[in-house]
Order: sequence, then C-alpha cells, then structure tokens
Amino acid sequence: MTLETPAAASADIGVTGMGVMGSNLARNFARNGYRVAIHNRTSAKTEAVMDKYGEEAQFIAAESIDDFVAALTPPRCAIIMVKAGAATDAVIEQLAERMDEGDIIVDAGNSLFTDTIRREREMSERGLHFVGCGVSGGEEGALWGPSIMPGGSKESYDRLGPMLEKISAKVDGEPCCTHVGEDGAGHFVKMVHNGIEYADMQVIGEAYDLLRRALGLKPTEIADIFARWNEGELDSYLMEISVEVLRQVDAKTGKPLVDLIVDAAGQKGTGAWTTQTALSLGVPVTGIGEATFARGLSSSPKQREAARGFEGKAEDWNIEDREGFIEDVRQALYASKIVAYSQGFNEIQAAAEEYNWDIKLGDMARIWRGGCIIRARFLNDITKAYEKNAELPLLIADDFFYDKIVGALPHWRRLVSMAALHGVATPVFSSSLAYYDGVRAERLPAALIQGQRDFFGAHTYKRIDKDGTFHTMWAQEGRPEVEA
Repeated sequence: MTLETPAAASADIGVTGMGVMGSNLARNFARNGYRVAIHNRTSAKTEAVMDKYGEEAQFIAAESIDDFVAALTPPRCAIIMVKAGAATDAVIEQLAERMDEGDIIVDAGNSLFTDTIRREREMSERGLHFVGCGVSGGEEGALWGPSIMPGGSKESYDRLGPMLEKISAKVDGEPCCTHVGEDGAGHFVKMVHNGIEYADMQVIGEAYDLLRRALGLKPTEIADIFARWNEGELDSYLMEISVEVLRQVDAKTGKPLVDLIVDAAGQKGTGAWTTQTALSLGVPVTGIGEATFARGLSSSPKQREAARGFEGKAEDWNIEDREGFIEDVRQALYASKIVAYSQGFNEIQAAAEEYNWDIKLGDMARIWRGGCIIRARFLNDITKAYEKNAELPLLIADDFFYDKIVGALPHWRRLVSMAALHGVATPVFSSSLAYYDGVRAERLPAALIQGQRDFFGAHTYKRIDKDGTFHTMWAQEGRPEVEA
C-alpha cells in the first residue's frame, strides 16, 4: 500500500521502529483503544505493518519523520524502538528537532542506563522530557502485556503512565508497570532484570546437566521432572519454556532437538552490563556474574577445543537414591535462584543510593510478577518481604527466604560437593553457596588482604579494637604502627 499524509495531531501516542517488538507494542496500544502513529526509517516496513495489521485497530501511518511528529497530539509522546546506541541517538535528535517544549521522547529499547542519564539531561536542557523505559516480555509480551519499567520525571509519567499501565500485564488486577525513578532508573532496573534472567536460565541449565549426567535421563524425562517442579515453588515462565524445549523432537532425525543445538549461548550485553556495574558499585552479584561468564565460556571454541581430553572426572556416578538426588537438585536450584534475586535487589539498592533514585524494591518485585521473562510465583513472596520491610538490606535475611535457604542447605552442599567430585561444572550453584557462606561469616580473610595491601601499597587499614585508620611501617625494624 502507499502511505498517505496523516491528519495533523490525531494520534494519542506514536511508535517509530517497526521491527517485531515495535510493531507489537504499537498493536498493543491500538488494541487498548489508543490512536497510534507508526513510522519506520524505511517506509516499506510501515507499509508491511499496515498491510498485515491495518484492520486490527486505528493506526496512523507516517511515511516521514515530519509526518510522524505532526500526527501526535500535544503534549506529544513518541516511543523509539530501534537498536541501542548510535541509532537511538540519531532518532532522538530527529524527534527533538521537531518537538516542542513539554513533549516526551521514550526509549523503550535495551539502552545502557548511563546513556539514558546523558540523554535525559540533554533533552531537559531543550525543554523536552526523556524517558528510558524498560520493557520485558519479548515479542508476546509486547503484544499482549509486558512488564514495563519507565524512568524519567514524575511529570512525564503523569502523561505517559496511564497508557503504559493499561497496556501492561496484569496480576491480581494490578498493572505490571510503575514509575521506577528519575532519569536512568528504568533502564537500570531493566538491566538488572536481565542479569537475574541470565542467572535463572543458567541454574536451570545446571539442574538439567546434573540430572542427565548423574541419572542418564533423557530430555523428555527431565522435562517431566521440571513440569512437576513447575507446579510448586519453582513455578516460573523460564521453567515452563524449559519443559517445552526439552520435549521438542527434531522432525527430520527424530532426535531431541536440544541434542542438536550447538552448546554456545549468545548474549546481547545486559548480563555483562549488570556485572560490570555491580563491580563499580562494589556489590557482589556472583550468580549473575558466573552465569555471564558461563555463556562466554560456552562460546569460546578455541579454548574448549584445546581442553578436549583434559583429565577431570574423579569418580563414576553411582546414585543409589534416585529421588533423593532429584530433590537435592531441586533444592539447590531454588536456593541458588533466591541468591541471584537477592544479589540483584542489592545492586538496585546500591544504585538508588549512588544516583539518588527513589526506587521501591517491593514495587519492582510486584511488576515482575507478570509479563516479563523472569515472572515467577516466588516474586509474590519477594513483594511481601519488601512490604514488611522496605529497607530490608538482604533479601535472604527475610524470615521466609531464610527458612527456605536453611531447609535447602544440606541438599545444596551435598549436590555442589558431588558435582565437584564428579567433574561437573556448576558455576552458579557453587558460587551462590559460596556467597551464602561468605555473607554469613562472622569474620572473613579480608583482614589478611588488608594487611597485604598496606604492606605493598600503604593503603592503610582499620582495627576492631579502636577507632581511626592505621598504617604499619613494615620495612622498619620493629614494624611500628602509625595512625594515618
């Protein structure tokens, strides 16, 4: 079809970028009764959307960026759904040149939160609102109701929020959308969400690997176990789709499809961003970090090829209590999952303090209950934990989660030990247990490290028995201590 010049100022909201996510988001708005202007850099994509979905609802198709902006009702609200980075900056500038004071530009892609902070500052200086908005749920979520994490000013949320809440997923009648905080807060929370997603996927993978290696189970048999687990406290979207993946049979060969997929996991950067940012904030996110590194290892063919044939297997598997072993795996999976979420929320807490964001952790758990990739039953329990104590410093210190961890400990320790003895890599199971033991320790070996740092670099140290900062003259006879 040929696009016509749309009527001026007739659309409630606009979406530019008609890829799958952008077009589905536009369809979601339209299905919810909004008049939606749509645009793409190449008009052929806009035409294709109109040809395929134009009868669904009232779309206002724009061939040019000028037509797109002109079609929006003031104060204008335009959503960008293009590739993060330079492409996003280019579209932002095109829109800003044509917009008026008080108009809103929304970046709903997976942008790095520091880019969002910069963009919000630049747009504010031009009298425009800029909203970095996390959207989770993939193609299906974008169309039928995602979890939405908008940042930006409270004023912009007054205009934008009701629309986003209407198109978001709903759980118990509540929208899976809330104003996260100022400037880059929305994209930061979405970044951590994705980091938790990495850890969640990895622990499911580790559970699958152990069940297969130790018990010799077929993928369909493991799918049946996962399906049972998904009826209880491990109920989640990721467990649900894992069942489907493991049950899939290749039509041509008759083999389980999972056995034909190359074991190299891809990544688009959000796991690395979460880990790098946690390092800069001084927050240990060991589960997320190890999950990210595990993807990197899986995608290192030269290194893996060089290690082929390395000795490592210390014992043969000989599981006498099959059901007991399966329960060990389940408990280790659940405990490691709790640790990953706990660490993710700690990173959000630290960033909120660093960037002066008023982020309510209970609200983050609440809006992740539906629509998003990490939606899970136990997010209800996380929501309750932060409702009881909004300043909870550690999720696993909440009574509910502490009891779950303590109940899992014997299973968790036994499984991690068995995996090590049998030469099976369990990076997130193992590191999560180490984190738990580290965070609960009354005294850590960091005292020795501080002594080492002071010895070679005069970095000073503090004492447990008196106030102040101290340095020891290690090279001098008698090694006197001075107050720094």
